[in-house]
Amino acid sequence: MSDARKSILRLPKRHAGAAPDAKKIDGGRLVRGQSVANAIYAGLIVVILFSILWAMASTIINRVFPWLTLLLGAFVGLAVRRAGNGLDWRFALLAAVITAVGALLGNIVVAAAFTAAELGATTLHVLGRVTSMTWPVFFDEVMSPADAVYALFGAGIAAFYANRRLSRAEYHALRKWQQDNADDKKN
Repeated sequence: MSDARKSILRLPKRHAGAAPDAKKIDGGRLVRGQSVANAIYAGLIVVILFSILWAMASTIINRVFPWLTLLLGAFVGLAVRRAGNGLDWRFALLAAVITAVGALLGNIVVAAAFTAAELGATTLHVLGRVTSMTWPVFFDEVMSPADAVYALFGAGIAAFYANRRLSRAEYHALRKWQQDNADDKKN
């Protein structure tokens, strides 16, 4: 069909063939740029800061918002993506686990902040005086099934955001590098 008689309903092909910049990008460099340690550090920093801010906001407003765990998941996922540059399942799993543990930690800090307000003490003082007898009371009175559901959904959100987003050229270079390495391992 000639160019003059093309259908007006046909969209132009912009994705035909490989990306033109794919040869300039090294797939091995993308893989070597991953850092599990940096992802862990970034996730833990986000959990600690988020727990502090969550406790402060809850005590100021005098109300607990368990759905903030969903925001924790988004923040942890984005931090793991940014710091870890992850390309595989490890980073999604790592972000999900950090978020689930962070949700529990955040609930503990919020409960300690409310207890500290009632006792006229500081939150750190209450957290420092936690004993093995405190945990059953905490899980009976403070934690609810809704907290577990929010933690699971937050972990899912974190896993969704954890992996690095690649451009078409980067994705093509990574796939080519993976195929070349798979061929080398077979030989």
